[in-house]
This record gives sequence, structure tokens and C-alpha cells, in this order.
Amino acid sequence: MHGSWRAVPVLGITQILAWGTIFYSPVLTVPLIAAERGWSMTFSMGGFSLCLLTAGLASPYVGAAIDRHGGHVVMTAGSLIGALGLVALVYASHPAAYLAVWMVLGLGLAGSLYDSAFATLGRIFGGAARTPITVLTLAGGFASTVGWPSTHLLLGSVGWHNTYLIYAAVLALICAPLHAFALPHQPAAGATPSNATAAKQPALLPPGGAAFFLVAAAFASYAFVPSALSAHLLAIFGRTGIEPATVVLIGTLFGPAQVIARLTEFIFGRNQHPLIIARCAVTLLVAAFGLLALFGFSVLTATAFALMFGAANGLVTIARGAVPLALFGASGYGALIGRIAGPSLIMQSMAPLVLAFVAERVSDPAALAFAALFAMISLACFAVIRRPKT
Repeated sequence: MHGSWRAVPVLGITQILAWGTIFYSPVLTVPLIAAERGWSMTFSMGGFSLCLLTAGLASPYVGAAIDRHGGHVVMTAGSLIGALGLVALVYASHPAAYLAVWMVLGLGLAGSLYDSAFATLGRIFGGAARTPITVLTLAGGFASTVGWPSTHLLLGSVGWHNTYLIYAAVLALICAPLHAFALPHQPAAGATPSNATAAKQPALLPPGGAAFFLVAAAFASYAFVPSALSAHLLAIFGRTGIEPATVVLIGTLFGPAQVIARLTEFIFGRNQHPLIIARCAVTLLVAAFGLLALFGFSVLTATAFALMFGAANGLVTIARGAVPLALFGASGYGALIGRIAGPSLIMQSMAPLVLAFVAERVSDPAALAFAALFAMISLACFAVIRRPKT
């Protein structure tokens, strides 16, 4: 088992690098691309939305491929495809080529980020994958902390073209070899339980029934919130009159809150069913929206919201890997994670545009209320799911 645990630090490193290079960089690079090529911000950022949509459509196939071939094969391909996409993005000066490249990057994203990493850990550790998943998310929580400052520094030093070429080299020369040669190729000893052990475990729910639909709907509804708010929350706070420097400082609290919540779960919540963790996390998010609705916008309430939102998101990330494992089991876990990730990524691709429309046509409070509605739908779905009977 100790040899299999090397998968966790390996994936911790590659998750930080993959999130930073593919997922977190566009918020800083896309405005520069739009200005240089004379495109609108809506069109330019639409490429990233197309990337997430493509990743959502590809995720079920990526998860099934990890079940069959292992993460050492599929995640290596994801890193190389991501590197190819970043190089192509530098030279894609035609609008159609630009969108096509983002679709390629969507395939790389599907094979590189949390869902493929969770599927890989599920294949390696089987039903014991919850703890490795939690530890992995502790490392992944630093992706934005590393990614945004690194991108900002590189953009100021070498420009966006060379930044993406450097990031392509990171994916091809660091992430791909780590996935190919450092990830375990075989499941850990004991990952597949014996008949005697299986007989003592709780009965599992069918992976195609009502419970699966509710799990997928819960995570997809939740996915709307962080995707929409990551694009608009700081701007909304700024429009309430909070000083820009203070708004940025409030935004930096999100990452540490995620990590602290995950560490708390790891220390105190490991014996709790992950469905309880998911319910508590989304309840915390709904309470954060209620705080703004009751007390309005101020530095204090915005700070509290950022901390509560960050903590909730940190816990839901763990639940995304642990809930399907606990309810449906380790058999076919990669394909299962992929089927759940697909609707979530599609929802993520639409959320920023939808919330922008609501904010522009109605108001910022209406936009936050609309996001809160998705949180409440998610909570309702989690609330009605019943755990397998022992």
C-alpha cells in the first residue's frame, strides 16, 4: 500500500500545475488575447466556456478509459493534449481556429484535473480511496495560490505568448512524465475486496437509478455557483462601494478557507459518511447567501461570505470524489465519476454568461439570488438521497 501512496504526491504536484496552466490562467490571459487580436471579451472568453463544455462531454469517456487503462495512460495523454493546445493557442489567430483550439484544450482538461485524478485514485485504492482523495484536495487547494501569481509574473516578464509556451513545456516535460512513470500501474493490494470482506460491507446503490440522478443533479447544480461567482463575485462586491484593494484581499481568503475546511474534514470528519459532509457544506453555502440577504453588503459580510463560500467549496470537492464511492462502490468508479462530472462541467461552462446576463438585465442582488437558487437545489437533492442500508 505504501508504494501505491506515491500516487497522492504525484497527483498533488500535477494538479497544481494543470489547474494553474489551463484553468486559472485564462482570467489573466484572455483579456490580452482579445486586445491583441481585436476580438470582443465575450467571444474571447467564450473559447474557455467551449473548453469546459468539451471537457463535460468528454468526461464520461475519459473516466471509462481510466477504468480500462489506468491514469498513467490517460492522464499522460491529457497532459500532452493540454500542452499541444497551449502551443496552438499562441498561433491560432483566426476566430474559428481559436475556438477549435479551446476544444482541444477541453480534452486535455478532462484528462488532467480533479475528476480524472479521482478516477485514478479510485482505480488504485478501490473502496479505500476516500482518504487519498482528501489528501489530494489539500494539495490542489493551493493551485490558485500558485497559478495566479505565477501567471501574473510571467505575463509581466515575457508576455502571454511565451507564458503559454512555458506552460506547454510544464505540461509536456513535468506533468506527462510524472503521470507516465511515477503513477502506479496496478491497483493496490486489497483494493478489490474478497468475497468475505464484501459480504460485510453495506449494500451499494445501483449506479443508474434515482440516487445516481440525484447525485449528478446535486453536483451539477452546485457547480453553477463557484463557476458563476469566480467570474463575477469580486466585481459585484466592488460595485457595492467596497474599496478595490479590499475586494482583492477578500478574494484571497477563498483559497485558504478551502484548505482549512479540507484539513478539518481530514482530521475530524473522516468517520462521517461523505453524504453528511456534502449536506453540511452546501448548507454552509446557503447560509452564506442568507447572510448577505439579511445584513447587506459591507466589508464584514463580504469577508464572512468569502470564508464560508471557500470552506463549502473545499468540502464539496472532497464529496465529489467520496460520495459516489460510498454510494455506488469502486467498481467502474472512473466511468461513474466521468458521468457525474459531465453535467457539472457543462453547467460550469454556462454559468458565467448566465449570471452576467442576470446582473446586467436585472441587478447584482438578483444575480446572487439566482446563484443561491442553484445552491438550494443542490441541497435539496443531497437531502433526499438515502444511504445504502448496512
